[in-house]
Amino acid sequence: MQHLDFKKNRINLNFVIDEDGRLLVSNIGTKKNKIEELRRFYVPAEIHISGTNPDDHHGCKHTGSSVSDDLRYVRHRETDSELVFELKSDMVKVMQHYTFTPGVDCVCAYTEVENISPESIGLEYVSSFCMYGFDIDNMVIPHSTWKNEVNWRRYTAEEIGYVKKKWFSLKRIAISNTGTWSTKEFLPMGIVENQTETILWQIESSGSWNWEISDLFDENYLKLSGPSEQENGWWKNLKPGECFQTVNTAICFGKDFNKVMEEMTRYRRTIAMRGEVDRALPVLFDDGLCNRHGGPTEERLIPVIDMAARMGAEVFILDAGWYAELDGTWWETVGEWQINKERFPQGLKGIFDYIRSKGMKTTLWLEPEVMGINCPILDQFDDSCFFMRHGKRVIDHGRYQFDLRNQKVRTFLDGVVDRLITELQLDYLRLDYNIEGGVGTEVNADSFGDGLLQYHEAYLDWIDGIQKRYPQLIIENCDSGGMRMDYKTLRHFSIQSVTDNMRYHTLGRICAMTPTAALPEQAVVWCVPREEHTEGEIAFSMVNTAFKRFYYYMDENQLSDSQMALVDEWIAFYKETRHEIPHLIPFWPMGLVHHEDTMIVSGYKGENKCYLCVGNLGDRDTVTVPLEQTIKECRICYPQKNQTQLSVTDKDVQITMESKTAVVIEVLF
Repeated sequence: MQHLDFKKNRINLNFVIDEDGRLLVSNIGTKKNKIEELRRFYVPAEIHISGTNPDDHHGCKHTGSSVSDDLRYVRHRETDSELVFELKSDMVKVMQHYTFTPGVDCVCAYTEVENISPESIGLEYVSSFCMYGFDIDNMVIPHSTWKNEVNWRRYTAEEIGYVKKKWFSLKRIAISNTGTWSTKEFLPMGIVENQTETILWQIESSGSWNWEISDLFDENYLKLSGPSEQENGWWKNLKPGECFQTVNTAICFGKDFNKVMEEMTRYRRTIAMRGEVDRALPVLFDDGLCNRHGGPTEERLIPVIDMAARMGAEVFILDAGWYAELDGTWWETVGEWQINKERFPQGLKGIFDYIRSKGMKTTLWLEPEVMGINCPILDQFDDSCFFMRHGKRVIDHGRYQFDLRNQKVRTFLDGVVDRLITELQLDYLRLDYNIEGGVGTEVNADSFGDGLLQYHEAYLDWIDGIQKRYPQLIIENCDSGGMRMDYKTLRHFSIQSVTDNMRYHTLGRICAMTPTAALPEQAVVWCVPREEHTEGEIAFSMVNTAFKRFYYYMDENQLSDSQMALVDEWIAFYKETRHEIPHLIPFWPMGLVHHEDTMIVSGYKGENKCYLCVGNLGDRDTVTVPLEQTIKECRICYPQKNQTQLSVTDKDVQITMESKTAVVIEVLF
């Protein structure tokens, strides 16, 4: 056997070329895994092709592919930032890529498969990343769904139903997503913990994806991929000479949950879309108040614009309904994107000029990927413009799913965007997406899933086209609040709407764990102070948004002077500290925050200091927060008026809080 050993940052990558010329994976990570005997199925790339023999008692597991077994090592190339293996059989050539970020304990991986045979081949599954030989004490899985996003849960292997058997089992722990919302049930992430190492991964797919853990020849394995035929209805007819590239994956290693999240945060900051125009992290105000009262009109908007300006908002967002009839629904008629003359007899330009005269930038809500089943211009588009399955248009929740691979659709939507940006001089687009397009489309595709994968590439290419034409435009990814919160998508948007949840107490639990899903400088969450809130609850609403993007709507005329003072104080604090946000590292000194917790603690580390965000939803209580460094000074920086008591001992902060209130604490080291 020939050993190939590499070290990138603190990550070891160890491979073996066996007697038959196969490349096998013996170790990937910062710690040495203990594989007692390397087996021929410990391959770097798992590939299932129609008509080939999976030579393994595998059940639903993606193991034992004869295609992978036939691959032989040809060569490799190594640079400071990449390691690439070339593997070949009579049927395919495979390039397995591992890429690295300087100073980050993270390896990214993807796979390229080229058909070098004289006949077409059918791809059913191609892994992006495979590793073997690690122990499992716990699995940490990020459940996530509408208004209950980012809900990490820790399970022992036994609790989740996985017990490694001698030799092999048919049981696997498999998490997948199918459809146009990538994060409607789970984030495309996961964690394995053992006594020596914590392993965190993310799959960078804006649609369907899979990961699975099981055992193979008495060793645990992890396989990450985009869509597959078995799970997602994806099948690709690869013609001679054609190449298929999988989705990218990122895998971080560290001693515990906080450390791997730190590594992932550092990695994400190297890939996330950060437009120069958005680096100021402006205060965002939404006209949701008008929508609560029947939708926006000029009469309703003017006092709301005045209020937002008085309160220091820097961007004013005109939300949904600006195109809808006064007495009709805005849902099923969506898609024409013409300003409704009943609502705005003089159009919107005057309104937007007024917003700019108040010192704020202008924003419009748009949902470009859909067309309502009652849209007035629906007859201008034929079936080829929409997702189709079994000869029928896909309909979900009163809308059809546009297909942005279709040039007529792209031309129409480009025209809509160009017209609105030019006529209204828009500074910001809030792009929403409120349906689930499902497994994919049969139009110009080898399978439903193939159509879906192509669609997402086309959609993100369309977004890039807008950004290229309008480099000063800020574009927000909303997606019904957090339903497409993945880092394939967030490479193309500077702002991610995390949730539609507006209730301060449930929102507080979501916000505490939000930085695991999206960078603080990309993540925007609602702040909705209400007249029925106590001053403590108003403070809680504010603290929920701490060290993220600040996005709010409210009615100042319904708030008392003391309530308004808390809002004004928070906006001043946000503007004072927002320059720090892109440099802070999130951490959780009390461990995972669960959605039933009453004491909520999260933190953000900076240079020689950290901030603690602490909220109490239960009765008066005391919590002791352990930190890693000796504390020099500790103070509450919001709200200034509070009843919270602090006591500091060396590396601990003891916090005694009243019921239903929250604070931000600055700790200097």
